[in-house]
Amino acid sequence: MAKKTALCIGINNYPGTHMDLQGCVNDAQDWAAVLAARGYKTTLLLDDKATKAAMVDAMTKLIASGGKGDSLVITFSGHGTYQPDEDGDEVDGLDEALCPYDLQTSGSALTDDEIKAIFATRKGGARLLLIADSCHSGTVTRAAKADKDADTRPRFMPMGNWLPASRLPKNFAGKTAQTMVAPIGTSPLTGAFVKQVGDLLLAGCKEGPNNYSYDAKINGRYNGAFTYYALKALKTLKPEATCNDWYKAILKSLPSASYPQMPQLFGTSAAKTRKALT
Repeated sequence: MAKKTALCIGINNYPGTHMDLQGCVNDAQDWAAVLAARGYKTTLLLDDKATKAAMVDAMTKLIASGGKGDSLVITFSGHGTYQPDEDGDEVDGLDEALCPYDLQTSGSALTDDEIKAIFATRKGGARLLLIADSCHSGTVTRAAKADKDADTRPRFMPMGNWLPASRLPKNFAGKTAQTMVAPIGTSPLTGAFVKQVGDLLLAGCKEGPNNYSYDAKINGRYNGAFTYYALKALKTLKPEATCNDWYKAILKSLPSASYPQMPQLFGTSAAKTRKALT
């Protein structure tokens, strides 16, 4: 019998960075509740439990558990970032990365290269859905127009908030760069994503500079704007609705004047037409 397994990660607290968030733990708990109700055995990693080592371990175990016909889901709500590329495989010289709880204290993000290596161990026939409610790339230069009671902030962590000066990019004069072009590549999860049958990535925003997923306050409660509207849309779907139907339903709410982010759905046509969260 096919197994359903999920890992839901939510990080509000980023010690030492001065860039804490407020809706990510709620996101992870909300995703976990919905997935559990749909038959998924779900693991939660929240705040101080979501260290880099713990995220790597949990992702590795999840991927290893999946065989042919099994459904695997990973959700991540937290900061995204980028860092100087160290192995020369990035055209823009930057690796995209997810920010664990101990980002600043350990000085290490979870890069797209590392995630790709974990995903590469997956057995054939296992279906993987990645749900990313974090910023892909860019610098914090634009904020969303907020609703009356909203408290919005981009889920993006600038390098200067966690990397030591010795590791920051340098300009032509050899000094720490004050500004730099944002990555032209993909998000960390897109970079690790392989278009196999059954694989899907549902992301909160477009790739590239000035595209953000927003931490939001909606109806008095903190959530990611994308998570809130994705789960709201899911409730409206008929039992036979596909992932593509779900995505189209999300686009009825996003982008909006308050949350100008454009969700994305990546995957094969066959994957997009399978039932949502099956």
